[in-house]
Amino acid sequence: MNSITSDQMYRIEDNSHNLIGMRRVYMMENAGHGIADFIVSKFKTRLKDKKIVAVCGTGNNGGDGFVASRHLTCYYAAAADITVILFGLPSSIRSEEAHINWKILEKMDSIKIILGKELSEDIKTKIIKADIIIDGIFGTGIKGEIRYPISHAVDLINSSRAYIVSVDVPSGLDPNTGVVHEKCVKADATVTFHRMKKGLLKNKKYTGILRIECIGIPPEAERGVI
Repeated sequence: MNSITSDQMYRIEDNSHNLIGMRRVYMMENAGHGIADFIVSKFKTRLKDKKIVAVCGTGNNGGDGFVASRHLTCYYAAAADITVILFGLPSSIRSEEAHINWKILEKMDSIKIILGKELSEDIKTKIIKADIIIDGIFGTGIKGEIRYPISHAVDLINSSRAYIVSVDVPSGLDPNTGVVHEKCVKADATVTFHRMKKGLLKNKKYTGILRIECIGIPPEAERGVI
């Protein structure tokens, strides 16, 4: 399967949503479900004993992390300790589909929510003691300097003993070149969507195991793009 750039992926998603009617909210649902499936296949029944922490930004990668966390409550992990950390305010969530999935989380007692405008002791403890971390901080659109508190959160994630699963690309990795920004999550596995992103093939040190997850985008959405 050919690898693609982040710009090509944006265009494919736009075609799928606008021309074919495969809505972005469905893509996000499938992406999050795929992340959860990967984690379940990796840990199986051992999930019920794990502390799972999704560290999320306010973009669509964060939205994928919201969905993955919800799906994990439906598996053996129903008895697990699942926390979603949102770096930002709910009002700053940038897409309709991510906002929809955040509102669902707010109604769930089975998931603990922490807002991370600052790197509180509660957040530090959750990350340090996590068994599994879902990295949904930044996606393919990362630009510029990674600032506090997220820069410190990346350090904590990398220094933890958790199994780290990055959503689409490790946070801090350029999806087109594989170049690392000042800081980057060092994942044990990266679950990317629809097609491989070019940069993921150039920096295995940070991506770990690579898995492509189909998210329901039909091949017709690629016409004129690839």
